[in-house]
Parts: sequence; structure tokens; C-alpha cells
Amino acid sequence: MSFTTHKTESGFLLPSIHAAPPFFTQQPNPTTQATVAQQWTRLILAYARHRNLFTLRPEDADVPGGEWDEILRNPRINRRLLSSHLAAILADMVAKGHAVYEPPRQTASVLLYWRSADEWAQVLYDWANTTGQMNTILTFYEIVEPPVPSPFSGVPLPIVRRAVGVLARSSRAQIIAVSDGEGVRFLPGPAGK
Repeated sequence: MSFTTHKTESGFLLPSIHAAPPFFTQQPNPTTQATVAQQWTRLILAYARHRNLFTLRPEDADVPGGEWDEILRNPRINRRLLSSHLAAILADMVAKGHAVYEPPRQTASVLLYWRSADEWAQVLYDWANTTGQMNTILTFYEIVEPPVPSPFSGVPLPIVRRAVGVLARSSRAQIIAVSDGEGVRFLPGPAGK
């Protein structure tokens, strides 16, 4: 049997490994399972970036037609990822820093880091610079729900906070107390930090 790539309805190109039935099965050999988990991690993060998705739960494997269905199932070979296998993959992703349990202290949902905190920080800083927000105080709400769509429209607050933390450590942003919580002041600084 030859494995081929396949394009989903959303235009995402599935890797050839997605056509292999063992890919959907938790492997008893730890070395093999580590390889499978690594392949699933790459696939999940690439798909999340393609679809602008941030949250994944083990139960998503059980939802036909859900937003993750295109990668968690392969009807061409009559296979699907079981929720228990997805939970193990998500635990591995959290352990390796590709995701975090959100909310904390539970294992039912993860927040995916398909961009690193440094990458998000640079995107945020570039957005602030190109939209004239330097030295302006913005609330976190104004960043994730701007009047004009931006790269941060709909991005979960914990990701924005991590990006702002990176900018604050490099002296390109300041967290400011404002009347309804916290705000951010973007400061001119060296490019590309």
C-alpha cells in the first residue's frame, strides 16, 4: 500500500503518514509511540496554524464534523484517533512546551502554541508599530478585539500575555495598571529583538 498526501476541504495538505492505519493507534513500544506523538504534534500545530485554532480537547476526537475532524479522522482508511490517544499526545505536547493546560490545573483542554512566545511578541510589536500604537496604552481587550481585524483578533488572552511578557523583558513594552485592569504601553526599541 502506498501512502499519499491528501488535501482537506479547508485546503490543508495532510502528510502521507496520515494514510497509515498505525498512525491512529497508540503504539505499545515507547520509542515508536514517541515518534507517532512527534508526528501528531507537528500535524496538530500545522493544522491549528492553518485554521487559526488555539484550543484542543481529547473529546474533540469523538466529535464528528468538528473543527478538528479533518485531521483526527481519515475516512479513506476508516480510522480515527481515540480520545485516550489524543489525551496522551496532548500530555506529551504540554511536557515539551508546545501547549499548556488551559485553564490550569486540569487536563481536559489545552491551549496550543503554534507560534513561540517570541514569534507572537514580534507579531504584536510589529502590529503596534505599523498601526501607530507606540507610547499608547491599550487594554488587553483592545489588543484581542480591535476595531479593525489584526493578527491578534481572537487570540486567547494567555498567549497575548506571554507575548507582552517577552516584550516587557526586552524593554519594548510596559504593563500598566488601568481603571479596568491592566494595559500595555508599547515602547520604541531595537527592531528584531
